[in-house]
Amino acid sequence: MRVRPTPGVVAASVDADGCLELHAAYATGPGAGAGTGFGAGPGSAPGPGSVGGRAVGPGRFRCGPVGTAMWILLRRHDGDADIAAGMLAELWNTAPENARADLDIWVEEMRDAGLLCVQPSP
Repeated sequence: MRVRPTPGVVAASVDADGCLELHAAYATGPGAGAGTGFGAGPGSAPGPGSVGGRAVGPGRFRCGPVGTAMWILLRRHDGDADIAAGMLAELWNTAPENARADLDIWVEEMRDAGLLCVQPSP
């Protein structure tokens, strides 16, 4: 499968803590634009181990460093989830199936928020 940003979603910045901020042309998902989280507790900031992210304002979302790594690897490898999961497994010194499971959960959270879409592999 290929995982791509939903049209209108752009990476705005990565801060010194490794948190990625995404801007979306529109906000969807639980709490989008209201400052409550998807993949995190209401109003909580993504922590260092946070996989998901949270809405931080209308059309603005933040991912913790784990989600940031997933975003970067997917973008670098043209949305190829298999390659991204393999790279994550190497980086995290974990079994590839564990990295893939974490990636799949994160992708679903990001899809629910309207930030990613999944396409079949060519």
